[in-house]
Amino acid sequence: MNAVGRTSTAVWRIRPEVVLGLAERLGEPVDRYVNGSHTWFSEAPGGVALEWRLHPVAGYVKPKGLSHDDLWDAVVDGLSGVLPEGAAPVAPDRVWDGLECFPAYGDDIEPAVLSAAAGAELGLPPDAAGLVDHDSIGDRWERTGGAVSIIDLLLAQLGAG
Repeated sequence: MNAVGRTSTAVWRIRPEVVLGLAERLGEPVDRYVNGSHTWFSEAPGGVALEWRLHPVAGYVKPKGLSHDDLWDAVVDGLSGVLPEGAAPVAPDRVWDGLECFPAYGDDIEPAVLSAAAGAELGLPPDAAGLVDHDSIGDRWERTGGAVSIIDLLLAQLGAG
């Protein structure tokens, strides 16, 4: 349920199981952004659309030799041990701090319901869940030119930072 300016969210710190869970359960990202973010969409019970977003590390710099379109495949291939010949693996924590799942279109969903649905879909329980103020987090990230971790800001608001 949304309080004034607050959105239900579930957060996972980055680790190989999170990336592999996304690859196995949600497939290819719907969007791959120049800033390192990657997104997926799914549906929670009751028809609430969920957005899943991998957030880049603070001060993200694209790995040399890769485009934003190649990044996902390079990380997943490295974790799966199926890198093309001559390609170097890219560790997930080099490019992303973590994963966030939240209602895509401002729909209301209780944090506990979101946490359970997202955890079941990913196959991993979130590290934290609750209500966050996305506007203040986005404003801070913009003001610093991406020099802060969105995941750290989310976890701090959730009391898990």
